[in-house]
Amino acid sequence: MGDLLLVRHGETEWSRSGQHTSWTDLPLTQRGEEQAKSLAPLLAGRTFTLTLASPLARAVRTAELAGLFDAVPDPDLHEWDYGGYEGITTVEIHRTRPEWCLWTDGTPPGPDGHPGESPDEVAARADRVLARIAPALAEGDVMLVAHGHFLRVLAARYLGLSAAEGRLLQLETATVSRLSTEHDWPVIAEWNARGTSAASRQFPPTSP
Repeated sequence: MGDLLLVRHGETEWSRSGQHTSWTDLPLTQRGEEQAKSLAPLLAGRTFTLTLASPLARAVRTAELAGLFDAVPDPDLHEWDYGGYEGITTVEIHRTRPEWCLWTDGTPPGPDGHPGESPDEVAARADRVLARIAPALAEGDVMLVAHGHFLRVLAARYLGLSAAEGRLLQLETATVSRLSTEHDWPVIAEWNARGTSAASRQFPPTSP
């Protein structure tokens, strides 16, 4: 069985400011582009039986700059639908809902087409991805390029945990993480590996 590699996209203006970003299709910042380029040496020499990416521009561009030119768009890799909390920071939400927690409460409805998602709904998408890539993973390594909160849920589900346990897995922009097995048990083999550019060595952006 191969390893499952996860890449979170590079920095955007909202990932830097901590604003929740799901369907808002922001480009990478200049620093985000440099971060993405710095991943190429980490991935050089690896072959993947399958490479999937979120269809949003920040993930597609990160894949390209990291040298993953054969990435296939997969809508299930979309970020958690933040509904009415799109573009809002956790600090702002806590002013009116001090006990709110994304990992247990999910998000309220937003504009038409963006109903928000519960942890269980995001977990269902992650489970679909894991089921879909299982045949390719049996043959070798698989790469997913997507978003912070979704990938944290997916990693939790890979490990046999609930979506809420993704809160324990902080994931920084433009990093490579590797899920593997040890004695047939799912494990985290590597987490938040960075490239060597000046951009990647700066302090990590604020999490939403």
